[in-house]
Amino acid sequence: MASIHKEIIIDASPADVWDALRDFGALHTRLAPGFVTDTKLDGDARIVTFSNGSVAREVLVDCDDTKRRLVYAIRNERLTQHSASAQVFAEGENRTRFVWIADVLPHEFASYMAGQMELGLAAMQKSLGRKAA
Repeated sequence: MASIHKEIIIDASPADVWDALRDFGALHTRLAPGFVTDTKLDGDARIVTFSNGSVAREVLVDCDDTKRRLVYAIRNERLTQHSASAQVFAEGENRTRFVWIADVLPHEFASYMAGQMELGLAAMQKSLGRKAA
């Protein structure tokens, strides 16, 4: 299984970043606008439309307010395994370390997924980082 680990420092308070991350249905407006163009809630899942036109059904596995950690999974005809966690850590009062880890099968999707995660992190930095300025 390919395991992809990405992290970024965001110039925003950990409370603000966590509030945006935990808002499961507002991915396209609060956390990663531009990278994600639409999100629709469907029970314990969200249907996510990305800027490249791809669509994914992400099932909420866990949302832990104490650990500031959100876990979701994707299963479709191309991915036999995809689980991801995103976690928020304080790097001071107004800086946040955002850690995103995804485990993916088949391995062939790892480079695509890593590239998408980089785009997602850039959108988060743009959306959340400017609010602290």
